[in-house]
Amino acid sequence: MQLATLAAGFVEALGRLSAISDGYVPSIVTLLIDQARTARASDIHLVPTESALIVQWRIDGVLHPIAGFDRDLAPRIVARLKVISGLLTYRTDVPQEGRVSREFSRTEVRITTFPTLHGEKAAIRLFAENDQLQTLKQLGLPEEVEFELRRHLAATAGVIMLTGPSGSGKTTTAYACLRDIIADSVGTRCIMSLEDPVEVAVDGATQSQVRPAAGFDLATGLRSLMRQDPDVIFVGEIRDPATAEAAFQAALTGHLVLTTFHAGNSAEAITRLLEMQIEPYLIRSGLRTVICQRLLRKICANCRDLVDHTGAILSQSAESERTSDKFVSSPAHRIACAICGSTGYHGRLVLAEMLNPNSPEVAKAILNKLDAPEVARLAIASGMQTMEQRAATAVANGETTYEEVLRVLGSNAQASGVA
Repeated sequence: MQLATLAAGFVEALGRLSAISDGYVPSIVTLLIDQARTARASDIHLVPTESALIVQWRIDGVLHPIAGFDRDLAPRIVARLKVISGLLTYRTDVPQEGRVSREFSRTEVRITTFPTLHGEKAAIRLFAENDQLQTLKQLGLPEEVEFELRRHLAATAGVIMLTGPSGSGKTTTAYACLRDIIADSVGTRCIMSLEDPVEVAVDGATQSQVRPAAGFDLATGLRSLMRQDPDVIFVGEIRDPATAEAAFQAALTGHLVLTTFHAGNSAEAITRLLEMQIEPYLIRSGLRTVICQRLLRKICANCRDLVDHTGAILSQSAESERTSDKFVSSPAHRIACAICGSTGYHGRLVLAEMLNPNSPEVAKAILNKLDAPEVARLAIASGMQTMEQRAATAVANGETTYEEVLRVLGSNAQASGVA
């Protein structure tokens, strides 16, 4: 469906609601979430401006404007989101976050609000349906990365670190890892988590959410959790030195620790830990592997033969043959496609690199506290295939474009010669 059609469809459905009904605002929120999910959106942004509340959907990692509401309606819509996610409706001056109750949504939905100059901004995260992205096999990781990751998940101790920026899919990968551990262990391993917040409920794992205001933070909770006799611990994210040190101490005392970490690449994850004053011997002894990943939009299979990898029409004849109701001129893509919405992309693929901290040269680099470029060079020399190399392969295979690689990897792609 074209993006313009998505917007028109939402506005049309909105027009069918009764503005004088008591259920008008709840119906708006339900419609907003349902249609965004149908459009494969991962996030909904409600952005207040001086005159309106702007609706944006993030599809395949890119934001698209969809509609706008009258400024007077904005606080009522945000208040409704607070109600269904258990937030305080009378607090508009502080950020809040919560999960939508199962009473209002059959699938996982998270709401966050944030005070701005023109009112509260709301962000709605729509998680995958229950039958999507449940296991490692469904994620589409590179074959050798998936194989090695499965081997590490069967270990009894050590830290498995999933890294990347926000929106790179590392939390989805982490939950898939938990489900695979649960399936493989058949109830013989105690699996516990400490998260901020719990984003998805995983059957077979005992999940906890931290409450910093009550003194129950990640570092404190992790130390207490270890006394619950767990075999596998999932730490939602390492954000500070105390949590990092507690995670590595847990690994060294016979626990398998799975965690996420913000870093640009796998080598930067090592140096960030060193900058947190984590002792090199702890990293060297406790770290099993580091995986860094990104998500790239895939070229739309429906219109790929009509467009080259820069989005230009392959031939004038192709353009003239596609001027029917289905295929019309589009400023962004110049071909209207019913599948990709004229963006030229549909769905995403995973780029991933896996750093082995136990290769002799990399281990020595960790102990000597070498910088990220040198750690990366040694890891590559030891056999690591970088995200940039995988991106070049994806472009060569016609899976994605140079422009998409540049959008996601930026200057790293240019420096490596990919884009």
